[in-house]
Amino acid sequence: MAFRSEEAQTEDYLFKIVLIGDSAVGKSNLLARFARDEFYPNSKSTIGVEFQTQKLDINGKEVKAQIWDTAGQERFRAVTSAYYRGAVGALLVYDISRRQTFDNISRWLNELQTHSDMNVVTILVGNKSDLKDAREVTTAEGKSLAEAQGLFFIETSALDSSNVAVAFQTVVKEIYNILSRKVIQSQELQKKDSGRLANGKTVVLQADENQEANGQAKKGWCCSS
Repeated sequence: MAFRSEEAQTEDYLFKIVLIGDSAVGKSNLLARFARDEFYPNSKSTIGVEFQTQKLDINGKEVKAQIWDTAGQERFRAVTSAYYRGAVGALLVYDISRRQTFDNISRWLNELQTHSDMNVVTILVGNKSDLKDAREVTTAEGKSLAEAQGLFFIETSALDSSNVAVAFQTVVKEIYNILSRKVIQSQELQKKDSGRLANGKTVVLQADENQEANGQAKKGWCCSS
């Protein structure tokens, strides 16, 4: 979901971004830290889906990120699958201290690709980087998986806030850059089409001799480059 206002003075963009990954990897706390600079050490598992809107300034434009926090529990998967629709960005989160959450990344990525409407800008996020002594997934493993799948990669800590803002900003900036390139390409194409119309040549279809003799020649025209 990427919308742009038609106001002359400002251009507002609204991007839908989803947080996905196993339960208890810290998705809700990543959002809480980014949106409100808060952290809940005893936060409960998300039930269903929640979302918040955060404003960012990208290249002088106001961008609104509508961030959806989806439940990671299996019993909510059928409910949350509908919320992938319209997403243009995703944070795919695992817990560096729980290898199983990393091993499940491929399943989440497959679900994202299955239910999303388009290519989604995705960043692989190794959360809870503050748990250094409990680490089960190395940084190199995270980078390797991200490179293999064509994803951005970062390690974060919602507890101490390291790299949290960068993770969200990376996704939003890339979405904005892709959209900007498409807008520029569209404008260039329109200019080319306008030029073709302005400089078009009239082509007369040749009639047979009998028709010409009778003054009944058929004429037509088209635009050629």
